[in-house]
Amino acid sequence: MTARRRRDPLAKQLVDALAERISGGQYKSGDRLPSEQDLIDEFGVSRTVVREAIANLKAVGMVSTRQGLGAFVLRDAAILPFRIEESTLEAVNEAISVLEVRISLESEAAYLAAIRRDDSQLARMREALDTMTAAVEAGEDAIDADLAFHSAIAAATGNKHFLALFSYLGSLLIPRARVRYGHLEGDSRRQYLRRINDEHQTLYAAIERQDPEGARAAIRLHLNGSRDRLRAGGDFKATAATG
Repeated sequence: MTARRRRDPLAKQLVDALAERISGGQYKSGDRLPSEQDLIDEFGVSRTVVREAIANLKAVGMVSTRQGLGAFVLRDAAILPFRIEESTLEAVNEAISVLEVRISLESEAAYLAAIRRDDSQLARMREALDTMTAAVEAGEDAIDADLAFHSAIAAATGNKHFLALFSYLGSLLIPRARVRYGHLEGDSRRQYLRRINDEHQTLYAAIERQDPEGARAAIRLHLNGSRDRLRAGGDFKATAATG
């Protein structure tokens, strides 16, 4: 895997690697993907990561799964109707454009999640938030937990297409995974991440109390804030680094 990919969440690294093989014809229509164990051995990841990657590929229509047989490449899987090239996100303006798509998508997702969520989905959001909080206090970015939180909201809509879109876009939707705020260090960096975490907590509280309008307002406030922070940091080099 490339150096840039090594900085991405493990499941996304595997999704990208397998998608490239499918798009490049190494795995053709109808071909069975390597077994879970083969992927574990080749990429050095856990079984959970492999299963998450296969689920993401299935969500975007690149593979299908058959009980007891594995995952198989779907016909025309190499021809995707929509794709954002990661290299374009090196430009802050392009990252902002992707974030605007996220604002539209997640505003409705949060609204529906507040209405439709069940206790188990709420528990997954809470778990992700707790992981984020611990990471922030340790001075870490918590990209995986951030992604898990928003993914849990998409799943709580009960509409598979929200989750499929979110799974496809993946970490492209987490702006601070794309822009290095090199000017933030130590306490300043922690305060910045705490502010973002507080915005997540407000969103969670609205979903917990099943307040759809409150959830929609909270996600828009959070994502518009992310857009403003991207614009304010536009003079810093955009990169695929998570730091």
